[in-house]
Formats: sequence, structure tokens, C-alpha cells
Amino acid sequence: MGLMTSGLHPSIVTGPVSSRQGPKSSGRWSLVETVAPDDAGVVAASDRPKITLVQESPWRWRVEPFGAMRVPGIVYASAQLLPEAAGDRSLQQVVDVATLRGIVRASYAMPDIHWGYGFPIGGVAATDVDAGGVVSPGGVGFDISCGVRLLLSPFDREDLEPSLPLLMDRLERSVPAGAGPGGIWQVGDAELTRILVDGPGFAVERGHGTLRDLERCEDRGRLAGADPTMVGQRALLRGIRQVGSLGSGNHFLEVQVVDRIFDDRTAAAFGLTVGQVCVMIHSGSRGLGHQICTDHVKRMGSAMARYGIDVPDRQLACVPVRSPEGDAYLAAMAAAANFGRTNRHLMAEAVRDAFDQTLGSGHLDLLYDVSHNLAKLETHEVDGEPRLLCVHRKGATRALPPGHPELPPDLIEVGQPVLVPGSMGTASHVLVGAEDGEAFHSTCHGAGRTLSRTAARKMISGSELRRQLAAAGVEVRARSTRGLTEEAPLSYKDVDAVVEIVERAGLARRVARLVPCGVVKG
Repeated sequence: MGLMTSGLHPSIVTGPVSSRQGPKSSGRWSLVETVAPDDAGVVAASDRPKITLVQESPWRWRVEPFGAMRVPGIVYASAQLLPEAAGDRSLQQVVDVATLRGIVRASYAMPDIHWGYGFPIGGVAATDVDAGGVVSPGGVGFDISCGVRLLLSPFDREDLEPSLPLLMDRLERSVPAGAGPGGIWQVGDAELTRILVDGPGFAVERGHGTLRDLERCEDRGRLAGADPTMVGQRALLRGIRQVGSLGSGNHFLEVQVVDRIFDDRTAAAFGLTVGQVCVMIHSGSRGLGHQICTDHVKRMGSAMARYGIDVPDRQLACVPVRSPEGDAYLAAMAAAANFGRTNRHLMAEAVRDAFDQTLGSGHLDLLYDVSHNLAKLETHEVDGEPRLLCVHRKGATRALPPGHPELPPDLIEVGQPVLVPGSMGTASHVLVGAEDGEAFHSTCHGAGRTLSRTAARKMISGSELRRQLAAAGVEVRARSTRGLTEEAPLSYKDVDAVVEIVERAGLARRVARLVPCGVVKG
């Protein structure tokens, strides 16, 4: 991944190193990318420029601008959560993003950072729209509006346990999963157009879900500015057969139990109690969003020269927000966001039906639905003045603080629920937006991969993983053993450590921890 120009991309080097990350120095830190230490543990000098991470606190690191960087790089992580030097160029991507035209404040990275397409996953960057700032599909990702929806049930663990296997069987049957076509809602062209424009509001109009579901969805379920005419025919053909489907990869539907409360007041406002059964749905815009990203990366790559834009990696293809190509991408991206939210909305209805059939009640309230792959036009203060910014969040979640005007009325005093999924067999977390959160009110989106899918398959067999999950009391429904092993918990960082850093850095506060008892995978 990534077409790098020889000699232009620095290695990440320091002084003494250990076998993994090096000593936890109190002031300066750098990673070794390809240079091995000598017998004394000292890294040889390199002819290439070096990325030096300056440790500002135990959970915050800084890369001072050098070369073409317009702003510093800021990484929120403990020393243990910093990316591996070998095979993960995500810190280089933080530096590359800092070169984008119009970027303000910093190129940010969350503690779940890992290598992505153009931007690192866990990356946040904002560009000044009125100062020629750019929009980059690589800053959103291929799975546009991938996100998480959390449903709260009236049941506790004891209510669920006798019926859990039957419930999981019904969930597996009722929620289409896998990489191919198949969805809960079979729609035609006119209905798909309405979904792209109106999102889950159209589904509610057709009898799926409730108005309260819309209130508890980011942007009330509808991202404005969507234009289906900016969505290519191939994207439409892929999306029309996938409305209400889980997909594959790291997507899941998980039955969970609240096992710990960190903030009693906020948990009560959210409706969370210890022992409560919840359902978390993690999915996105499926093939439609992927195709939109593919189409617009190609279009922007051809247009950059006209705007005099040069980038260090062509995966950072971008154009000014205020341009025909920028308008077209944002309109198509908004359509994909509305599709992704409708997708999760339909699966939530299937979950309610399965609970009703199994436990006698399908009354599951939506706590919140939030995306973690979007670029949004937002007003933030920069250098003491309000500015219209295009905020890219790729593998990063919006975390609005108490009092923010975009919050639902019943949450405005406490702040936005932030949903951080774990990695199948490990915990997930509910956080809340912090009052002084940096990075444009953004935080992490999950645990963050440390192993590639290929490496994960080599580390554990499907039968052993199933045995381990069963021993932990987790009922697994997976249609692909390969897909299961690729998402083994050993492939990810410790999500508990990730959210602890988020809290220490003031990006969001922990509210509750949830543990899985059943999971459906693609």
C-alpha cells in the first residue's frame, strides 16, 4: 500500500532501543523502521530525514514540522500503544497528512492508530475551507460512514442465558452477513434514491423503526447535501442489493452485557446499568461506499495538477473543498453516509424482532448511532476566530461535549455517547464527549489492529479460536472460518488501554464497559 517516492520519506529513528519499542524515555522518543541496533543497542545514523517524536506527556507525543509539513503531528498514545516500526507506516502518514493544503492546528492520531489508505486509521485532520483547504477521500476511507449503533434492552444476563444459543441462531438467520449481496430490505431504484437523500428517516416513513431512533442518530440520521446524481452507476448497483446487511471484515453484531460503570451520573442519563444486555452493531455503507471512494480518488488524482496540488503519496489525492470535484465528492459521501445509517437502522429492527421472538419483548432503545469514517463541514475556533473547516475523521469518532447544540435535547446536559467497539471476545466501551476535548471534538473508534489479516491467520486456527471464545462464554456465529481468524482478538491493541489514554488525554470520558456473550461475524 502507498506509492512512496524514494528518498522523500523519512525513517523513524532514535537512540537506544529495546526489542520492541525502545526504552520509555521521559523526553524524546523515536521508532526504528528498518535500521537494526548495533551490539550496544544504538541505532546507526541514516541519510534520510528522521521523524522524532517528542514526548509531551505520558499520553501525548509531538512531531515538529519539517520538510513540507504545514502543522505539527500530534499522537495520543502511551509508549506501548505507539505503532510498531516494522511494517506500519502510520506515523509517516501522520507526517504526510500534515502537508495537505489548508490544514490547521495539527495532524492528529488517536491511540488506535494503524496504517491505512493515505491517512492513518485513527487520523483526524481539518482544513480551512475558505483558505483553499482540501478534501481527501483517503481521510474518510473506503467504508464511508462505517460506524456503531448500540441498543439497550430491558433484560439482564440472567434473563438471557437460557435463551442465548437460540437468540444467536435467530440473529444469524435474520441479518445477512458476508462480502456479497443480500439485504433485509429489497428496494428499487426510487427507494434507493430516497435512502441516499433522507437516510433512516425514509425507513421510519415506511414503518421501520421509530422517530426516537432518528433523534439518537448523529445528524438526526440525515447528513445534508447528499446528491445521488454524484454516485456512479456501479456504486448504485452494489448498494441496491445490500440495504440491511452486516458485511465482512471487522464488522459484527454483538450481544453484550454491561460489566462495569465508571460514571454513575452519565450512565444513568444514558440508561446503562450493570448486568444489562445490550446489542452493538458495527457496519457501514458496504459496496456503495467503497465504490464511491474508488471513483472519486481516481477523479481527484486526475484533477490535482489543475489546482497546483502536490502530495507525497498519491493515496492522499485531494482537491479544494470549494471546487466542482470537491462538491461532487462531499455530495456522494453524504449519500453514502445516509445509506450507512439506514443499513444499521434496518439491522436494528431485525435485532428487535429476534429479541421479541426469543425473549418476549423487542423493546430495545437506541442509545446512539455514530459514524467514524466521515469528512464534515464544521465551525471551530482557530487562532481565536471561528472558521469553517472540513474535518476528516478516519477511524475516529466525533465526541461532542455537554451543551453542544447538535446534541439531542435529552443528552445536551451530559454530552454525546461515544461507542468504542472491541475486537470480538474483548470488551467494548461507552464514552462521553469531554468539555475541553482537543482534535475538533474527536476521539478513538476502536482497539486498532497490530497484526495484518494474513499474520492473524498464521497465529491461530479457527477451531482454537472458537474453543477459546466458547471457554470465555461467547457464542459465535461466523460463516467463514478464515474471516473469524482474521479478526482474532490477538490482532488488536488492548481496547481498555486505548480508552484509558483517551480519558487521560481529555478527549472523552469513560462511562461503561461492556463484555460480549454472543457475536455474529460475516
